[in-house]
Amino acid sequence: MSNFEPIERTVQKTFEWLKEIERELGTDNRYRAYHALRSVLHHLRDRLTVDESAHLAAELPMLIRGIYYEGWDPSKVPMKIRHKEEFLELIAKDFPQEPDVDAERIARAVFDVLRRHVSKGEAAEVLRSLPKHIREIFE
Repeated sequence: MSNFEPIERTVQKTFEWLKEIERELGTDNRYRAYHALRSVLHHLRDRLTVDESAHLAAELPMLIRGIYYEGWDPSKVPMKIRHKEEFLELIAKDFPQEPDVDAERIARAVFDVLRRHVSKGEAAEVLRSLPKHIREIFE
């Protein structure tokens, strides 16, 4: 069974997202793009309510949905992060090998790709769910 279309399709979509993130970040490092995707999705997910997290996840490709839910503990959400700096600090901590990492650029790159692939209504709902100071990163 070397050709299984549902799996091949989700792998292809995941690679498309990663290529877009690479372009947004100005890199050709696929691992960095994956790391950025994972970091931003996890911190975004943890800031959303359980219902909003599920709505967003429903629009993600299967493999990216797995990345999104990896390690999730719905009993601990939404996190009480209200300020942009707190949110960006969480992302920066995911890049300990890069002391001067631009967490805001990473967050924007991933969200721009996310916005291109989910419905406009869902992207708007995610933004509405975020406090004003965090929402500023993505608008």
